[in-house]
Amino acid sequence: MRPEVRAFAAAGPLPDCTADEGEIDRRVRQLEAISRPVTAEEAEALAGCFGPDDCYGVAWSLLHLIETGPGPVPSVQRPGPNAGEWHLTLWNRWGSREFPEDESAG
Repeated sequence: MRPEVRAFAAAGPLPDCTADEGEIDRRVRQLEAISRPVTAEEAEALAGCFGPDDCYGVAWSLLHLIETGPGPVPSVQRPGPNAGEWHLTLWNRWGSREFPEDESAG
């Protein structure tokens, strides 16, 4: 795994929209330092870095970076009813179309 990806993943999940501007800028710089495409191992590490919201659009950049990998990240399993927005988005964008909007319907 490249050092830039390792550093981004080690910093943990993206902050939420209440984080200070300096923290958000730091994470953007880290993300921009990662060249495309990413490997399967790198996509796996990056998939664990989504925070509670879109972090002023940074989460979309992270999502697009992960999508440059060779395919779906194995650790992203079918989302449950309490899954976060980014887990659902990744699941759907990889073509699953099994969006669990209402588990009771059926």
